[in-house]
Amino acid sequence: MVNSRSKKNILIKCKKIKLVIADVDGVLTDGGMFFSQKGEFLKKFNTRDGMGVELLSSKGIRTVFVSKENSKIVQMRAKKLNVSGCYVGVKKKELLLQQICKKLRVKKHEIAYIGDDVNDLKIMKAVGLSFTPKDGMEPIKKIADYVCKLNGGEGVFREISNLILSTRTSK
Repeated sequence: MVNSRSKKNILIKCKKIKLVIADVDGVLTDGGMFFSQKGEFLKKFNTRDGMGVELLSSKGIRTVFVSKENSKIVQMRAKKLNVSGCYVGVKKKELLLQQICKKLRVKKHEIAYIGDDVNDLKIMKAVGLSFTPKDGMEPIKKIADYVCKLNGGEGVFREISNLILSTRTSK
């Protein structure tokens, strides 16, 4: 959700994006966790987001997952999608930024970040373009460049992928 004047600015920023970093819970999932009697938990991912990762990759745009949760499920999803990096158990996500930039040879202004809660605030302010799901927390909505039409877990990553890819010419 942006006004038409801002949309042009966002599309200009989208053209520069070489890497998309995504929070997991509340972005790639709806934030819910299912627990069994044995203490195992499950997460539900949207397959459209997986296609979004593939479509970005086909245009040379990489993806990284970053989660506060120390989750093997997230690592498994990242491996299945062949993302460029997966960091779990991260309390201060903004501290990873320099490492990611160096490893993947990108500049901060070439990075888009998708987050939904207050632990995403600092990293969202540090990158070139920031997004949040429609149901992101209010402080995040206030600083995000773009508030998505979809809620977390409903294909937010795909929505953003489509927006970024709309600025690329077909080859």
